[in-house]
Amino acid sequence: MSQSAIIARSSVWSIPGGIHPEQHKLESNQTAIEAIPVPAQLWLPLSMHIGTEAIPIVQAGDTVRKGQVIAKAQPGISANIHAPTSGRILGIADHCFAHESDLPRLAIHLEADGQDAWRDQEPWPNWQGKTKEEILVRVREGGIAGMGGAGFPTDVKYRNKHTPIHTLLINAAECEPYITSDDRLMQERAVEILKGAQISKWLLDAQTIIIGIEDNKPEAISALEAAANTLAFEIAIAVVPTKYPSGGERQLIQLTTGEEVPHGGLPSDLGVLCQNVGTLYQLYRTVVFDEPLISRITTVTGKAVKKPGNYEVLIGTSMKTVLEHAETNLKEADRIIMGGPMMGFALPNIEAPLLKTTNCLLAPTAKELPAPMLDNPCIRCGMCEQACPVGLLPQQMLWAAKNRELDAAELHNLNDCIECGACAYVCPSRIPLVHYYRYAKGELRQEAADNAQSERARMRFEARQERLEREKTEKEVRRKARAEAAAKALAAKQAQQEATDSGATVAAKDPSDDPIKAALERSAAKRKAKADATPKETE
Repeated sequence: MSQSAIIARSSVWSIPGGIHPEQHKLESNQTAIEAIPVPAQLWLPLSMHIGTEAIPIVQAGDTVRKGQVIAKAQPGISANIHAPTSGRILGIADHCFAHESDLPRLAIHLEADGQDAWRDQEPWPNWQGKTKEEILVRVREGGIAGMGGAGFPTDVKYRNKHTPIHTLLINAAECEPYITSDDRLMQERAVEILKGAQISKWLLDAQTIIIGIEDNKPEAISALEAAANTLAFEIAIAVVPTKYPSGGERQLIQLTTGEEVPHGGLPSDLGVLCQNVGTLYQLYRTVVFDEPLISRITTVTGKAVKKPGNYEVLIGTSMKTVLEHAETNLKEADRIIMGGPMMGFALPNIEAPLLKTTNCLLAPTAKELPAPMLDNPCIRCGMCEQACPVGLLPQQMLWAAKNRELDAAELHNLNDCIECGACAYVCPSRIPLVHYYRYAKGELRQEAADNAQSERARMRFEARQERLEREKTEKEVRRKARAEAAAKALAAKQAQQEATDSGATVAAKDPSDDPIKAALERSAAKRKAKADATPKETE
């Protein structure tokens, strides 16, 4: 088959807004992926994904093997947690967690034994012979969650198809500055990524595969084309212009298909399912080799890092360990950011463990990424509106959020905001717009939760009132029935008594039938007979 029959260059459309920040990708994408040695200890948080946290199925003192399930997913949206290496469970306790709040979360403490011994595995080299249900069960057992940053459990995404899917869209854009983990993964493991795409396409019954990738990744594009030729695999590559945030799910769909996800809708409404290249790579490793998600590729970069690059790290490894392996000068670093400069956040504690969604650790100097300045009043310049890739009105949402006018914020489609930070990036007043939007979204979620709770309470109250009224009615019906039965019984008894009295009156008219008179007569006769039998005294 000729290359043109296998690989096609897909059409590309445009999106509104967007910005062009400095990329800073060459610092970390020029060296091969390096594996970080197994650390002595790991902390595995029970919640590293969207949804409910997993339930621990081990306890202190247990020995575990690499790849063994140590926390089980709950029904619904949840994901399994596995032991990244063999060792002994030291305990289950609160531990620092990668979040802006710096609040600890429950985690499993694992001490490595140095053996790195796998549990028994069951490879499926001929996975095509399995049913879709068997594949999806293995995906869920493997604990796969979206590795592009969202962390949505992958098996749920495949099961939640309310409309037929005709297009698998592979998100290879990686538009955030500094981050190159997907870039290096495509350059080095493109064949495995496309094999994962084959599994995904089969699960979805999709007809088309489109790879959306920015034009600043020529080596990755070449690697994908070579892999497609090797596998005789038909794909369409949509090379989109380098612009942030073209890697957003909805933005990439619009760029590669020309269609826009409707307000309040999902990509599946358009017959499209989007998957990150890292997720597809892990999908292949899990289905074919029975390897759960226990490690990931993470970019470590920034001017305070002496050895910037991409590292394969076990989930649960301390971020401080990762930074030290990359020879990061922690004194020179102004702060450590998990994620990129646009959507990431400064880590309160670098002892926090690396998560399934940790795609980058950024250690910038104060000069490289200055700390946020104090904001000034909005001057209504409109630059934020021009930069918004969703076509929203950021300044209107800002005022609504500041004044806690939540209805007005919803009216301006606050929930359509993807929190990309493009508006804050161009704001001359340095207003942290995204922070206000997150606050307003949180308030809306809390208000919705309170309303839902009030609605449930109202329904419970009304159901109770209805039950009490029903019981009262039933009780009244039973009372009336008893009263009627008692009245009928009394009437029957009275009728019987009247009949008895009537018969006695008739009998009383015949003296010979009078039992009392007969008894008196018998008593008198007995006295007379006794008197006659007694001898009379002589005078």
